[in-house]
Amino acid sequence: MRAAVQFDSVSKRFVLHRERARSFQEMVLNLLRGKENGRQEEFWALRDVSFEVAPGETVGIIGPNGAGKSTVLKLISRILEPTSGQIGVHGRVGALLELGAGFHPDLTGRENIYLNGAILGLSRAQIRKKLDEIIGFAELERFIDVPVKHYSSGMYVRLGFSVAVHTDPEILLVDEVLAVGDTAFQRKCLDRIDRLRREGATILFVSHSAEMVRAICSRVLWLDDGRLVADGPAEAVVARYLAHSWAAEEGSLTSGDGNDRRWGSGEVRIVGVRLLDGSGQERQLFRVGEPLTVEIHYRAERRVERPVFGLAIHRGDGTHITGPNTQFAGYEIPWIEGEGVVQYTVSSLPLLEGTYYVSVAAHNWEDTEMYDYHDRLYPFRVLPSERERYGIVTLKGGWSWNGETRKGTS
Repeated sequence: MRAAVQFDSVSKRFVLHRERARSFQEMVLNLLRGKENGRQEEFWALRDVSFEVAPGETVGIIGPNGAGKSTVLKLISRILEPTSGQIGVHGRVGALLELGAGFHPDLTGRENIYLNGAILGLSRAQIRKKLDEIIGFAELERFIDVPVKHYSSGMYVRLGFSVAVHTDPEILLVDEVLAVGDTAFQRKCLDRIDRLRREGATILFVSHSAEMVRAICSRVLWLDDGRLVADGPAEAVVARYLAHSWAAEEGSLTSGDGNDRRWGSGEVRIVGVRLLDGSGQERQLFRVGEPLTVEIHYRAERRVERPVFGLAIHRGDGTHITGPNTQFAGYEIPWIEGEGVVQYTVSSLPLLEGTYYVSVAAHNWEDTEMYDYHDRLYPFRVLPSERERYGIVTLKGGWSWNGETRKGTS
C-alpha cells in the first residue's frame, strides 16, 4: 500500500539575517565601525528525517520548542520546500497550522471559506453545500460576514478548524493552535478528529500536551533539535520523552537557589527531594495503586524547635489535589539540628492518569515563618490504569448486584 506521507532523508535549512542595516546611514556607520552588514547564519530546522505514515494512521509529533514539529507540517502542506531529501504526499490535505494561516484579513469569514475551499480544489457548488455546516460548527453565525481581521484568536481557530475538517481531507494536519480555543470547543474538535480517524483519514497531530497526544494517536514521532529521536507506539515514545524532559527540567531547577519558585528564610533548608517506589528506587513514572514515598532531605545550621514539614500535589492543569503536613497528622518533631530526612508515604497511590507536581515546605509550628518552600519543582506521572480512566482519583470502591426480583413483579 502506498504511504499517505513519506519523508526520505529530508532536511530543511533557514538562513537567518543578523544586524541587517535598516537605512543607508546605518549601513555606512556599520562599515565605519567594522561591522558586517546583513551577516547571515544558517539554522537547520530538520536534519535527515525519514518516516512513513500509512493511510488511516493517526500520528502525533512531540518535542520541545524549536524541535522542527511545525516545519514537518508545513513541508507536508507545501508551504515550505525541503532543502534536501524527498517528500511524498498522496491525498487531499486539510491543515490547521499557525493562527490565521490561509485567511485574508480583509475578507469576511464567509469569503475566506470560499477562498480556502477553492485552494483545496473544491468547486463553488461543493463549498455552498457545506457552508452552513462549516459556519455552524465554528459557532460564528453572527460574525460570518465580518472581516476576519476583527476576529479574536479563538474565532480564528474555530473557523480554521471547521474549514479544515469539512472539506473532505484525506490527510489532516493539526498544529498546537487548538490550545487557543476554549475547553468546550477543544472537546468538539477532538470528537471530530476521532470521527475522521474512524472514517479512515490520515492525521498528523502536533501538541505539547502529552495526555492529548496519547489519547488521540496510536504512534508518535519525537523530534529534538531537528532530528528524529524516536518513532514508535504512543505510550512508549511519550514515556521516554517525558522522562527525558523531566530529567532536564530537574537538573535546571535544582542547579541554583535563585529560582523564583523557591523562597523562605533559610533557617531550615530543604537540600534534596526524591520520589521513591515501594522498593526505595527513585522514579518519576508510577501506576495507580503503587506505593509512593516523598523523601525530603533537610539541613538546619542551628537548633530549630518544633518544625513542620509538608507537601502539596498539584495536577498539571493547576488543580490542588492535597496538602498534608506533619502538624495536620499530629506528628510533632521536637527539634532538629544538622541534617536529616523526613518521609511521607502513600501505601497505594489513588491518583489517576496524568502529570502531577510535588511542592515541599518547612515552616514553624505557628505557621508564621516559612523556612523553605519549593513550589511544584518535582514532577511525576501516573500511567494509565487498566480499570478506571476518568477523573482525578480512584475511590477503590466495590460494586455489588442483586438481580433477583420478587415473584409477580416486572
